Amino acid sequence: MEQLEQLPETTMRDYLRVLFRQKAVIITCFITVMITVIIGNMLRTPEYEAQVKMLISAEKQVESPYYRELLGSRNMEAALTQAEIVKSFPVLRRTIEFRSLQNFLPMEVEERAATPLKALLLKLERKMLTAKLKALDDQTRGRQLAFLALERLKSRIDIEPIRDTNLFLIKYRDYDPMIAAAVANVVSRAYILFDLEQQVAELQTKYGDKHSTVVQIQESISKIEQRERPKEKMLFGGQLLPNDVDAIGPASVKVIEQALPPLRPVGPSGGLIIILAIFMSLFLGGMLAFMFEYMDQTFKSPQEVERYLALPSLGFIPKKGKSRSFDTLAEQILLISKDKNLKSLLFTTAAYGEDAADIVVNLGRSLAEKWGLKVLVVDANFRQLTLKKFENKQKENAPGLVDVIEEKVTFEKTVQTISKNLALLPAGKTELNPVTVLDSNRMNTLLADVVRSYDLVLISAPDLTHRDSILLCSQVDGVLLVVDEGKTRKQVVRNALFPLAEKKANIMGIILNNRTFFIPRAIYNWV
Repeated sequence: MEQLEQLPETTMRDYLRVLFRQKAVIITCFITVMITVIIGNMLRTPEYEAQVKMLISAEKQVESPYYRELLGSRNMEAALTQAEIVKSFPVLRRTIEFRSLQNFLPMEVEERAATPLKALLLKLERKMLTAKLKALDDQTRGRQLAFLALERLKSRIDIEPIRDTNLFLIKYRDYDPMIAAAVANVVSRAYILFDLEQQVAELQTKYGDKHSTVVQIQESISKIEQRERPKEKMLFGGQLLPNDVDAIGPASVKVIEQALPPLRPVGPSGGLIIILAIFMSLFLGGMLAFMFEYMDQTFKSPQEVERYLALPSLGFIPKKGKSRSFDTLAEQILLISKDKNLKSLLFTTAAYGEDAADIVVNLGRSLAEKWGLKVLVVDANFRQLTLKKFENKQKENAPGLVDVIEEKVTFEKTVQTISKNLALLPAGKTELNPVTVLDSNRMNTLLADVVRSYDLVLISAPDLTHRDSILLCSQVDGVLLVVDEGKTRKQVVRNALFPLAEKKANIMGIILNNRTFFIPRAIYNWV
């Protein structure tokens, strides 16, 4: 009963068997992932990203420790420092004012570019937000709109330093390519204005308001503000690209390349996402299938039975097309019983609640009708009376095996004829412990008598969790253990076999019940 050390070679059929057996897991995973991705695509609005290329020159009109450190610091640190300045409140506030972003709700632009489903959700969200804002006074409503615009702007700006240079990119994402370019350019100008204002503040402290450099920088600030500040709402229109002359001036940061409207949205297309989702869902489903297969500790093939229990597999009974399989199994049992001169065979199971009654009766019929043997089927399961449905119509208190053992009736008056060569001895009813009934000299005597009158005696016993079944195993010539595919756990069977070994029972082999062929025949023959 020790596990065999040499494992058989794994074939393509073994892998396919796992995939087809766990097809419900794969299909469920595929459908779940695809529905999630499709819904995600329906709720995904294409975004466009525009970028402005900036230069950190660190050339100021006034000598300052700050500027000396900026010029002398490492490129990446300088770029990161400026990146934080770009996303600071003064820069973003000026951007909002230049484009009147506080006059628009966050979802307005997306609503126009979204899919119908997403647009519907955005419309509902916009109505709810509008109703909430209407309940506020004008001043509070204005602050709330400004706050929403600030949060949206800050979340859509990204700063990317260009390695080994004094350059960095200001990126802005939006659902409209024109708006993305316009806002990116305005952010760069607001950033330049913030830098110039810092210079003015330091120059005024050192030289006063009338100094020529102060006046020059203030004029530069005024020109940029006049050019950028719209006379009305200009988010959806107005001048898109500022003049290139803005790249020239006294600021320590300069525009090297203005943002242009992007031609394509960022990120993968919806079609590519669907294709990737198909492959990923199948891969994930396959991984889950093998994981569940590994976690499943039940028997799934005759080869697995032999490999794990080190016992021969006598055959299997499929879920469909059982009649032919019973004939094949009956032939196998007949050959073994003749070769080893076995007359009494006991059929039992390992797991609680399972029974071998159907297999016992059908094997008895096959042996009697096809092979012409005189067969007696004995129901020794007093706990469930599993063979009752095969018995002839009789009175409720009709005698059975227990009455014969207790010598209340003779064997000849109790046995029932099912067909020409097939007879049945029902269990009968008793209030005694089945162990007491079966563990008796009379039971041994009865078995010795019937094997002389019949070619084969097939006994249906309860599962091995009951002691009466273990006692019977030592009184018969051979024991056949029935294991349900995909139901009976390996360790349960192994544990159940230990008492039989102690009783020195002759275990002929294993019958795999409810065998299922998952691989379609065409694929099975091909591989």
